Formats: sequence, C-alpha cells, structure tokens
Amino acid sequence: MKKLRLGILISGRGSNLNALIGACQRNNFPAGIAIVISNKSDAEGLENAKKARIKTKVIQHKDYPDRETFDREIHNCLMSENVDLICLAGFMRLLSKWFVEKWPNKIINIHPSLLPSFKGLNATSQAIKSGVKVSGCTVHFVVPEMDEGPIIIQAAVPVLNNDNTETLSARILAAEHKCYPKAVEIIARKQISFSNQKANKQNNYTSRNSLFNPPID
Repeated sequence: MKKLRLGILISGRGSNLNALIGACQRNNFPAGIAIVISNKSDAEGLENAKKARIKTKVIQHKDYPDRETFDREIHNCLMSENVDLICLAGFMRLLSKWFVEKWPNKIINIHPSLLPSFKGLNATSQAIKSGVKVSGCTVHFVVPEMDEGPIIIQAAVPVLNNDNTETLSARILAAEHKCYPKAVEIIARKQISFSNQKANKQNNYTSRNSLFNPPID
C-alpha cells in the first residue's frame, strides 16, 4: 500500500505536528510527511521537523500582497512535493476560498472543541464560560467557512469543577495528539465516505457506552 504524502502547515510549536511525526515513524502507519511549511521563520515546529529529517520551508505571509497570492505560493510548494493530504497543525492563517477549492476533501484541521460548538478562537475559554460538562476536540475536513466541514473524528473530554482554561486545554491537547494521527489513518486506509455533506467512517464505534459528567453510579 502506497503511503499517503502529508503536507503539514504550522505557525508555532506544532505539538500536533510532533504527534504526527511520531505516528509516521511507525512502520505500519499508512502515511509519511513530505514537507512542513510555516508562515513564521521562528516557529518551534520547524526545528522538530528538521530533527526528524523532514523537509521544511518558510513562506511568510507578510511577504505577499494579499492572502490569495500567499496561498498560491503554498499551493505550488505542496504540488511540487506531490502532497496527497494537507494537515493544519496550529496554522494561524485563514485559507482563501481559492486554495480550499483547489484541495477538496484534502485539507484537514483539528479544533479544540466538539464542533459545531465553540467555533473560532478561544474555544476552551468559551466552553469554560458556558458551563458545559463535556468539551473535547474535533478533526474535520476544511471548507471555505471557518470550522465547518465534515467531521472525521471527535474525542470527548470532561470539564471538571475546578478547571480553568489552562487545565482543560492541557487535557484536550492530549486527546488531540491521539485523534489527529487516527484521522490521517482513517483517510489513508480509505475508511471514510461522504453523503449529505457528512463524512461516514466504516465501523464507527465499538462501544455504546456513554460519558456522564458528573458520573452516574
């Protein structure tokens, strides 16, 4: 089976990049990282990629007159590396409609909430303020509208009474590090199909158990 070639876009430390690097180093993982691109030259994730002997490139948005011109440069770079799937891993730029439509169902993103709840920035703070008892993370396909697109995988994380943004974010991030590689694996193994603008996975779950918070005896 040919391994899926990933292009990872980052802007900072790239902790989800590290999770993907670790997954791709497993012999049986069906994907490999072709290139890591950052819009910031000082992004910590670039050094992590270099240590793993992964090709990196800096394409700074400030060097381009508008968003689409910047996106075209990223597009050309990804095409030159024969990328099959783009993973946004803390990439803090909105992609243009032109770019997204060039890569239909080939861009995925991870968001720190159970979408469609708490879209946009500060999702964990939104969850804390709302008083929800369960939050989590979502990996989804990218469409022109922000934090929309078919959902691939989600993880539920309980919100504790003494949680603040930092403590809840840390637990959600740990879940992200498991979800993102799994989402890539699902796509690479062609275990997903589309209907009515939804992504449907084969063998969707193995347990019907529910998460209760607070717990029910």
